[in-house]
Amino acid sequence: MIKFLKELLTIEKKPKKGLLAMEWVVLAYMLLTFLIIFLCYTKVINPHAMIWGRIRILVTTLLMWGVYRMIPCRLIMIIRIVVQMAFLSWWYPDTYEINRILPNFDPFFASLEQQVFGCQPALLFSQYFTHPVFSELMDLGYASYYPLIAVVCFFYAFCRYKQLQECVFILMASFITYYVIFIILPVTGPMFYYKAVGVEQIAKGVFPSVGDYFYFHQDYLTTPGWKDGFFYQMVVAAHDAGERPTAAFPSSHVGITTILMWLAWQARSKKLFLFLLPFYVLMCFATVYIQAHYAVDAIAGLVTGTAFYWFFRCFKIT
Repeated sequence: MIKFLKELLTIEKKPKKGLLAMEWVVLAYMLLTFLIIFLCYTKVINPHAMIWGRIRILVTTLLMWGVYRMIPCRLIMIIRIVVQMAFLSWWYPDTYEINRILPNFDPFFASLEQQVFGCQPALLFSQYFTHPVFSELMDLGYASYYPLIAVVCFFYAFCRYKQLQECVFILMASFITYYVIFIILPVTGPMFYYKAVGVEQIAKGVFPSVGDYFYFHQDYLTTPGWKDGFFYQMVVAAHDAGERPTAAFPSSHVGITTILMWLAWQARSKKLFLFLLPFYVLMCFATVYIQAHYAVDAIAGLVTGTAFYWFFRCFKIT
């Protein structure tokens, strides 16, 4: 324990002088979205709050950089990374504030779903599998999203420290890329779209345009599953706290967990890989089961997650 604490607090011989690669990614996204807000100032509902939020993140980033420059140890580096990862919970709903001014693409993706599968898997999945144990497994898979990210990041922080910068860069760059896609391709997913047009219409294979409905509405279907379940309540609480009609295609939940699997493989840790595997399988199905995503979203998440991992790994961050 004492040795572990010494490693955390020992001043690094060659500390990183500038901003981290993951921080540059965040700043680039911040600049891009600031320009979008400026150009669409009269259409965005909360421009002042969005701008001040970005200023606070910028100031926090610079302050954390300054603290690390004064005390360049592993502990401060880990805290610096954790802070940026925590900001993802703010950046996610922020995509809705921008993409609500653009046309909605759910009718296209619901129609694509119908053409590919001959039905709406998100509508039927939970209806055919109603057992409480199955429901809880699905909700467990979905609720494990952020804990799994934390597990992989802390594994690299304490067991593969030399590769930590590459790990968090791949994750942050992938998150930010997904957020850019979510902004320019507004898709809300079944839980919002089905609610907007009515489940009866969806069951008939009718997928009408909803116009600017999501500019004003954020209501969604009741989450399917065993309502007395512990993990069911966790998922509902998370949705109530921060869910927005945004970020459906591709599924970043499936995409990021796919990247986590690749990072576990990269770390050559069989234990980590096998620990993640059942949660990953559950996640791939859970996103459709709880009606957060169309099945095509989950498939796209798997493909894009793999593509992002290999693409961002090419940057050779150290």
